[in-house]
Amino acid sequence: MSAAQTYQDYIQSQEDRDGIRLSWNVWPSSRLEATRMVVPLSALYTPLKERTDLPPIQYDPVMCARQSCKAILNPMCQVDFRAKLWVCNFCFNRNTFPPQYSAISEQNQPAELIPQFSTLEYTITRAQATVPPIFLMVVDTCVDEDELRALKESLQMSLSLLPPNALIGLITYGKMIQVHELGCEGISRSYVFRGTKDYTAKQVQEMLGLGKGAAAPQGPAGQRPGGLGSQPIPPANKFLQPVHKCDMSLTDLLGELQRDPWPVSTGKRPLRSTGVALGIAVGLLESSYPNCGGRIMSFIGGACSQGPGQVVDDELKHPIRSHHDIEKDNAKWMKKATKYYETLAKRAADNGHAIDMYSCALDQTGLMEMKSCPNMTGGNMVMGDSFNSALFKQTFQRVFSKDPKGEFKMAFNATLEVKCSRELKISGAIGPCITGGKKDGSISEVEIGIGNTTSWKFCALNPSSTVATFFEVTNQHGAPIPQGGRGCIQFITSYQHASGQRRVRVTTVARNWADPATALPHIAASFDQEAAAVLMARMAAWRADSTDEGADVLRWVDRMLIRLCQKFGEYNKDSPDSFRLPENFSLYPQFMFHLRRSQFLQVFNNSPDETSFYRGCLNREDLTQCLIMVQPILYSYSFQGPPEPVLLDTSSIQPDRILLMDTFFQILIFHGETIAQWRAAGYQNQPEYANFKQLLEAPIADAQEVLLSRFPVPRYIDTEQGGSQARFLLCKVNPSQTHNNQGWGGSEGAPVLTDDVSLQVFMEHLKKLSVSSQA
Repeated sequence: MSAAQTYQDYIQSQEDRDGIRLSWNVWPSSRLEATRMVVPLSALYTPLKERTDLPPIQYDPVMCARQSCKAILNPMCQVDFRAKLWVCNFCFNRNTFPPQYSAISEQNQPAELIPQFSTLEYTITRAQATVPPIFLMVVDTCVDEDELRALKESLQMSLSLLPPNALIGLITYGKMIQVHELGCEGISRSYVFRGTKDYTAKQVQEMLGLGKGAAAPQGPAGQRPGGLGSQPIPPANKFLQPVHKCDMSLTDLLGELQRDPWPVSTGKRPLRSTGVALGIAVGLLESSYPNCGGRIMSFIGGACSQGPGQVVDDELKHPIRSHHDIEKDNAKWMKKATKYYETLAKRAADNGHAIDMYSCALDQTGLMEMKSCPNMTGGNMVMGDSFNSALFKQTFQRVFSKDPKGEFKMAFNATLEVKCSRELKISGAIGPCITGGKKDGSISEVEIGIGNTTSWKFCALNPSSTVATFFEVTNQHGAPIPQGGRGCIQFITSYQHASGQRRVRVTTVARNWADPATALPHIAASFDQEAAAVLMARMAAWRADSTDEGADVLRWVDRMLIRLCQKFGEYNKDSPDSFRLPENFSLYPQFMFHLRRSQFLQVFNNSPDETSFYRGCLNREDLTQCLIMVQPILYSYSFQGPPEPVLLDTSSIQPDRILLMDTFFQILIFHGETIAQWRAAGYQNQPEYANFKQLLEAPIADAQEVLLSRFPVPRYIDTEQGGSQARFLLCKVNPSQTHNNQGWGGSEGAPVLTDDVSLQVFMEHLKKLSVSSQA
């Protein structure tokens, strides 16, 4: 089937060039037909996709003059070179080129009109004096000595990775909160706040003596002496200082940090004021550097047990809430805490500050209540068992990774704006962002995710941050679109680059319209099943998080899948055996099968914190990583030949194979029974079995490669047939053999003890329901 092949190449080239994947690459031309397509017209867009080949453009983008449009000049615009006019491809307004474009002609075109630059990045030269990035560390001291020592070492290490002009601050907390002064040599001074009181931004500002009023957004140094010269702005206060000035004193200060001194009696938890500490951090940045890129990096070693944002009390005999408690409405702190953290997240996001959460503890720390802080501000959410683990140390180091030019791979204080053709309206976005509150005529009444706006704010972005945007076709059924008409979408991301420059990245894509009445096969052939699976997974996780019961979300996923199969499958009524799906839909049902079983929708055996962490990752990673989360990848290593990908199925578990499974969150190496026995017998250490030694080392080398590049660093598991940690593999594979259908002496694979249906049974039911005339 060549059409599908050429589409595959086309889809891939679009992703490489523009960082975009659409659920449909030919669009249905009417509202009614679009709703019958089941999967909404939607896009996965990676604003900061790494592109080394983009030309550096040192001027401002040219905008459409119509106030309500302001789209940016792009290769899809019609241009009259003689009259020096261009026609906006969104509102069809005729615009004159600014004077500096007077020399353009067919032969001499500016970069923004050249088709291969449908994505272009502008560096805004007239932007205000650049403000260095701000890092405010918020450190939990109610942890064991070993934990605190490891955390202090990581923090001291991070000082050497920061750019020397970055501003840094330190807040520590236990029962009380201490905001440390970093200016004074020789003595360490800190301001202490009580952990049970909710401080307003104004109170924090007065108590820390931060200026008269909050600084105006355009002048980050506000009303402080020193003005807005071309020199870097003098630090606004003694709590946030440039790294090069205070790294010695801060290194000593971190080295001297002690555990929280308040005694903890037996049977009690330490009193921990996470909520107030975060509130003070937000207030400190809000009043000194509003609307400037910054990160609040919070390190959390346990649950908040007093004051606002409390998620558990200090009695150890009262465990922190589980999914079961939440279902039974038995989590008494949950609603109030969630509301408190949401308010904090909104305040931080409004000022362009991201909140990172590094939660390392064996028990839950309240990530579920606090999830809005990283999720609404684009901050990192990392979950580990201990600050002393390689998982935390390497992940934290990776936060500060740099690109080949030696610049941080992080952007700050970004806004993404979406423009679309008049036949489309914008339903919403799902990603690590908050509404930008921009209202115009292109907002749909059908809301998906964060809707009712055409712009979203991301306080932090990295090269893999990916947002899902959803559209509604609003063209009426009887109003045909002219033959050869194309629909366009433009993404405008303006952000603060790690170097302090203001940059604008513009991506414009156009797709053909088609009338499903006559051209349904064209639309079907343009379906991108991988993008659709990830988009539906995000919609399902969003529903599970915000409104519906788990069972309702599963029913919704099933209903959508059946409707899609009814629409695009080929079959005779009531004959399941005749059912066929086109090639580019063939993997979609199994993606949905694995999504239904995944930890995003099944909360069994996961704590509420874990569920929040998993869903948070699904909502911010790019397409490839999200697909791995939904349907893990399995590779087999054997003496039969080179490593090969195998089915995620029990039949792949063989005694003479080593399997490598990548679930994004874990990298697991599983040794089949025979291999495990040989390894236990130590054959790999004997020179005549060198090939066995190589076989054992091959998956480890491949696992290392993944471990070196992924953020957050996955958990590494090495296990074998019958080992206790083999459960991580067994819960992911399709249970085609279970204890129910395993024949005597069956050698094919290993049975899994489960009552879950297998993919084969799932497909039979799907075919039955899709062809049934009752449906």
